[in-house]
Amino acid sequence: MKKSEFLEELRSKLGGLPKKDLESRISFYDEMISDRMDEGKSEEEAVSEIGSVDEVVDQIAGETSLVSLVKEKTKPKRSLKGFEIVLLVLGFPLWFPLLLVTFILTVVGYFLIWILVIVTYVVEAALLVGSFGSLVVFIGSMVGGNPNLIALGSFFIGLGGACLFIFLCIGATKVTVKLSKAISKSIKSAFIRKGN
Repeated sequence: MKKSEFLEELRSKLGGLPKKDLESRISFYDEMISDRMDEGKSEEEAVSEIGSVDEVVDQIAGETSLVSLVKEKTKPKRSLKGFEIVLLVLGFPLWFPLLLVTFILTVVGYFLIWILVIVTYVVEAALLVGSFGSLVVFIGSMVGGNPNLIALGSFFIGLGGACLFIFLCIGATKVTVKLSKAISKSIKSAFIRKGN
């Protein structure tokens, strides 16, 4: 692929970026390709070393804040006409609740992903508290002169379960963080790509 083709395709796929960021990114990749060509590489080699346009777009999506993308997407491109304002006002009872429900469902869905992590840590805490409660019961029974071995066994079982369960907590946290990053990146990519 030629440098001009690469930059033109990149410009069209990054249409959702703010204009200042778009020009900055295009000039960055233009300079990067030129530097590689100055090192003696052919134009096609220099472009192929950077990667595909889609890979570059995904990388840029990961680096760009969602707030700036939303600002750019919601910035009015032109002023509203009189009939459009009337339609917005008259349609408010219909479109606003739908927009609000969509937003709430999106936020709730995102938080539901994190519920698994919260539940695993609550179970971990319950295992620890329960096992140490059993230890207190065992110590109390020792003081009373009638040792309760079931309480001692419960302490060891609870403590062992807590030691094993912590690995599930850590694994659930790692998976949820990766999933959250993937969701954020896909949302940002959709904003960037829909701008053209």
